[in-house]
Amino acid sequence: MTAAPPVPATARSQRTRRQWVTLGLGAVALAALCVLAAVWQWHRYTDRMAQIHLVESNYSAPAVPAEQVLPAPGVTLPADDEWRPATLTGQYVPEATVLLRNRPVNSTPGFHVLVPFEADDGTVLVVDRGFVPLGEDASSPDAVPAPPDGRVTVVVTLRPDEPASGRGAPPGQVQAIDTRQVLAAGPGGAGWADGRTVGAYGQLRSEDPASAQALVPLPPPDTDPGSHLSYTFQWCVFALGAVSGYVLLWRRETRGSTVTAGDLLLAEAEAAGDPGTGGSAVRARRPERRRRPTDEELEDALLDDGRD
Repeated sequence: MTAAPPVPATARSQRTRRQWVTLGLGAVALAALCVLAAVWQWHRYTDRMAQIHLVESNYSAPAVPAEQVLPAPGVTLPADDEWRPATLTGQYVPEATVLLRNRPVNSTPGFHVLVPFEADDGTVLVVDRGFVPLGEDASSPDAVPAPPDGRVTVVVTLRPDEPASGRGAPPGQVQAIDTRQVLAAGPGGAGWADGRTVGAYGQLRSEDPASAQALVPLPPPDTDPGSHLSYTFQWCVFALGAVSGYVLLWRRETRGSTVTAGDLLLAEAEAAGDPGTGGSAVRARRPERRRRPTDEELEDALLDDGRD
């Protein structure tokens, strides 16, 4: 008895409709997550570009009197005036000096020196005078240069107060430049400046007269846009790849699942094989990957069947 022809491998590997639906839903879910990540990166890119535009517009602008931007105590710095240079005339309050910790400059650990500045009109503005490196025990700097005495004219870059920090700090130190926290950390507390502060601080650019010992100046603001735009494109490509991969898989498997007349003839020939061996010799010599018969081989097989 002649053995039944084996079922071609392409016919045995058919996925069910449920499997195709599951794969499709997985591809759609993956693509949706990639699109969400792309949108998130795009928003980060646009926000960063807005910040860069603000820096480029304000940082190099001519300095204006501080009272023009901060006209009265209690006001906060308008968002459009961040990074704007401003001038103040008055005197430092060196006894209320406070150190800002955990804020490296150019990858060098150290402290920022924060000194309240009392303007001629009575307004008190915290000034970040610059940077000093860590001391021998790393808990404080070895020395803090004193500000100039007497009446001083300073040019500062205006910045909004940072959110108050909930982390603790040693006496005379803070974790954020928040005017209330900075003044409260001083030896005399914040009572002396009640009702005279503003919601901003200044990063020192110049002093006249200059200090006898200068601090390390603060670097200009960073205008690097980062990699957000490239990440946006990458996530879009991943989303397209998830959908395209599903479509390509479906096309490859559905096209390869059709059983042609040539496949049946070849399967029957392999099953027949050598009568003395029951086809085992032919199957043993069969390569792992079956070659599709040519048109001439199909015609020969059909003619042989007709003669039989």
